[in-house]
Amino acid sequence: MMKAIKVTGDSLTWEDCASYEELPADHVAIDVVWTAVNRADLMQRAGVYPSPPGASTILGLEVSGRIAAVGGSVTGFELGDEVCALLTGGGYATKVAVPAAQVLPVPKGFSLEKAAAIPEVFATAWLNLYQEADLQPGERVLLHAAASGLGTAVIQIATAFGNPVFATAGDEEKLEVCRKLGATGTWNRNDGSFVDAVKSWGGVDMVLDPVGGSYIQDNQKVLSADGRIVLIGLMGGRFAEVDLGLMLMKRHKLIGSTLRSRSVADKGRVLQDLYRHVWPLLVAGQIEPLIDSSWPIEQVEEAMAYVAENKNTGKVLLKVGE
Repeated sequence: MMKAIKVTGDSLTWEDCASYEELPADHVAIDVVWTAVNRADLMQRAGVYPSPPGASTILGLEVSGRIAAVGGSVTGFELGDEVCALLTGGGYATKVAVPAAQVLPVPKGFSLEKAAAIPEVFATAWLNLYQEADLQPGERVLLHAAASGLGTAVIQIATAFGNPVFATAGDEEKLEVCRKLGATGTWNRNDGSFVDAVKSWGGVDMVLDPVGGSYIQDNQKVLSADGRIVLIGLMGGRFAEVDLGLMLMKRHKLIGSTLRSRSVADKGRVLQDLYRHVWPLLVAGQIEPLIDSSWPIEQVEEAMAYVAENKNTGKVLLKVGE
């Protein structure tokens, strides 16, 4: 038997539930110590982002913990190894089974708590910056909702790889954190449109946009020729006006991107890139996941409400085990 968060109507309860029946040959089982709150969890709880077919319906898209069992075809992991993992679901539980391709060793010197803040945001950052947008050295990035767990990872990774970042957020303290992490341009969205500020900064080659809605047209206005908008969320609504003339003349690309529904092979490629390019920077202390706060799993409702109200700067973690 294991325990997991169960969603019943509006309430979340921490209760006994059935464990997975048999571990697939290419999976490992992890005794979960930490997991995290992501906006996708809020959306799934609200019924607007169901788990993909065949995936666990339990909330939770990332964990850190210790290997509890190893599938017959898995190499490179042993019982007790400290790991972190990118999940398609199932993290809000005491145990989770996950394809070994989606698991990485905890970076040397990292606690399990710190490691839990890595998988979802750093994988999403890498996927969208360097696979979807194919950023080249020197190309410039506009980042919205920049003080989120994802935003703080994007600023650090992009800056480390030579891509200047312009960050927008709705709070001066959050923007100060963005500047400390490396953003060289910032804008408080409460001061109106970001367009003039980004243009005077020099324009951008890529926009990472979790907002959508009315932001799309303004994104286009600051995008250089051959620029890419990568849409990763719909906080501002799912419908937008697009200037097709500008898109045509400037050869703009509007790319929709989610990580969760991708294949195991796709996720494995992203994680191998992270291990190769980003793990050394984490180990060296050049970049690090920003943790806003940690809550016991029993307080998941309060932690989710905190994220829903945009109070966090960096990741919000949930403690599951020891």
